[in-house]
Amino acid sequence: MTVLFTPLDVGDVTIANRIGMSAVSRNRADPSRVPNDIMKKYYLQRALGGAGLIVTEATLISPQGFIPAQHDRSPGIWNMEQVAGWRRITNVVHLAGSKIYCQLWHVGRLSNSDAKAGPVYGPSAVPARGGRGSDRFNFLPESPGFRMPTEIPDPLLFVQLFKNAANNAKLAGFDGVELHAADGFLVHQFLDSTSNVRTDKWGGSPQNRARFGLEVLKSLVDVFGSNVSLKVSPAGGQNDIGMPLEDTIETFSYFLSEADKLKLSYITLARYLPHMDPIIDGNKRGTPHDPVSTYGKLINNSRTFLVGGLSPEEAEELVKTGQVDGVFFGIPWVTHPDLAKRIRHGKRLDNVVAMPHLYGDVNVDPCRGYTDYPAVTY
Repeated sequence: MTVLFTPLDVGDVTIANRIGMSAVSRNRADPSRVPNDIMKKYYLQRALGGAGLIVTEATLISPQGFIPAQHDRSPGIWNMEQVAGWRRITNVVHLAGSKIYCQLWHVGRLSNSDAKAGPVYGPSAVPARGGRGSDRFNFLPESPGFRMPTEIPDPLLFVQLFKNAANNAKLAGFDGVELHAADGFLVHQFLDSTSNVRTDKWGGSPQNRARFGLEVLKSLVDVFGSNVSLKVSPAGGQNDIGMPLEDTIETFSYFLSEADKLKLSYITLARYLPHMDPIIDGNKRGTPHDPVSTYGKLINNSRTFLVGGLSPEEAEELVKTGQVDGVFFGIPWVTHPDLAKRIRHGKRLDNVVAMPHLYGDVNVDPCRGYTDYPAVTY
């Protein structure tokens, strides 16, 4: 592996290699969603393990926009206590020689199922389908399982929530921010014609459905300049998202072309993974197609990254042939704190993911399946 270990300019910083650590929810924050010492150890381990760029787990921009059960300990970045917690993490990551972006996240219509938590907001009053077991993010026993969302009256108020979070991320010492526009969460819900049935300027045509995501990106650029990135999953069907192929290509071609004009640091394309595509009403929900060959040619002012079930050998070939500028790994970084070093030295990736502890358990030592994966002695 040689090309993977060449430096790359991303925004106005240079990362040491092309092996990024993708956002993977770990659910280990304090009950008040403040990043803690065990999270600091987790990120430090992977910075020392050679990650060129670390993207945090999905980080909530408000106390309202989370999914129950699985994400009750997801970190936030809407208050100063959370900012201070993240500052301790960015400090040690930088001392270890890595760069770190904060992934900004709101789940929209998938928010808290408890009516006491207040309204659930989405682009339209269209609930997500898929009762228990048919979607990896839905742990509710009833079907369809998600509450009826309230249509967001003024999407600009949510644009401001993202901008406030970006300002906090800057205070926390992050090198940049990544907008989570994938996996059926709020930005993706605006893009998709099955979850966004608005008839105003925020819905209808692909241009109108892309408006929310583009306005959010512009607000983030106001804060971080070129150090703003975007993650999309055009092919996946997670959380009851997915349009016909023609509509999908038209929508994401417009969205990514316009996003690229903002000269973002990078755009991450997520590959279609059949095992991640839920079955709803007896059918796979997603729209399988290759994002690199379909959209890669539209990205000219930003770096292009790919994520989704890559092997190191495949990653090397994709970068070597110029199809992408870099790659992200998810689960391999969970299980191998020294992933980049292992790849560089040809070591086996033989740690098995402890699935029962992937998202933590308040009744179990939080280190299990989190900071206790062994590294190789070099």
